[in-house]
Amino acid sequence: MTAADSSNHTAPLARAARETPTALWNDSADPNELAASIGFGAVGATCNPVIAFTAISKYPETWGPRLRELAAEHPTWGESALGWAAVRELSIDAARLLLPAFEASGGRNGRLSIQTDPRLYRDTAALVEQAVEFSQLAPNIIVKIPATATGIAAMEEAAYRGVSINATCSFTVPQALAVGEALERALDRRSADGLPEQEFGHVVTIMGGRLDDWLKKWADQQRILVTPGALDWAGVAALKRAHAIFAERGYRSRVLSAAFRSFLHWSELVGGDLVVSPPFDWQARINENGIPAEHRIDRPVAPEILDELARLSEFRRAYEPDGMSVDEFLDFGATRNTLRQFLDADAQLDALVRDAILPGA
Repeated sequence: MTAADSSNHTAPLARAARETPTALWNDSADPNELAASIGFGAVGATCNPVIAFTAISKYPETWGPRLRELAAEHPTWGESALGWAAVRELSIDAARLLLPAFEASGGRNGRLSIQTDPRLYRDTAALVEQAVEFSQLAPNIIVKIPATATGIAAMEEAAYRGVSINATCSFTVPQALAVGEALERALDRRSADGLPEQEFGHVVTIMGGRLDDWLKKWADQQRILVTPGALDWAGVAALKRAHAIFAERGYRSRVLSAAFRSFLHWSELVGGDLVVSPPFDWQARINENGIPAEHRIDRPVAPEILDELARLSEFRRAYEPDGMSVDEFLDFGATRNTLRQFLDADAQLDALVRDAILPGA
């Protein structure tokens, strides 16, 4: 299959979107990438501090002048406030592209995911207030909050207040289940209090590739040799198990696959009532290479691979439903590494704003 073929209706992504309940989202709010992804069948998009910084820095001819305009309009605002104003504008523009899918699905899809400021990760009340504010930017906004003890408490309260939720900094089955349970409590509280019934489109992310990354690092630190390729299935195994438990328990939220490291994070999940959110380049390559859109969600990971993974204590923490307590989520290696990356991206966005409004002499 050539690149020219990849946009037609026979391409794998379009076939999966058309023939299965598996929803495709684009892992970026970049307007050009999102428009092309919608052509592949995408019905949603996600954003985080790293993605936002990348999208804004990619178009200096657009965002340099706009940042200077914002600085002139708000002369007392600091770099962070100006940077987040740009993130809001980027998100609103992307949300507009997804409105048709939002309206067609009754709110289940067509959502643009914007992430709360990672610097608030220790403050439940601040996360809730920012989530409520972000939810009002457009009718089809869904808000990311970290899957830590603090964040899960914030998710429940924000969902009760009517915010559509997407868990982030989430890598494991225990985290996904804790979020799913919190969202069920929020929906039940709304019902008990007579609040309006609506489709929130809640999703619960598992960043499968980042789980793989962490387990590879952990195994290296422990000087444990693992069969080459086995650890590339860890995130897939966690996603499959979480999806099965969500279906078994009847949770009213869907699992979302993010942080792609291979096409397995799409191909092994096709057929499930869940969301896959590859970066745009992964989507293009899946189409260009004709990766089959087969129903594989119910096919277990090969027993010999799962047995080898299960011998790793850190994998068991991530895979078993009771592998970690909620209070342990923040100290999980993948959580700490990802939060630090998000915080670094915030600092990079501040520097980008500084260069735009106060260039060096």
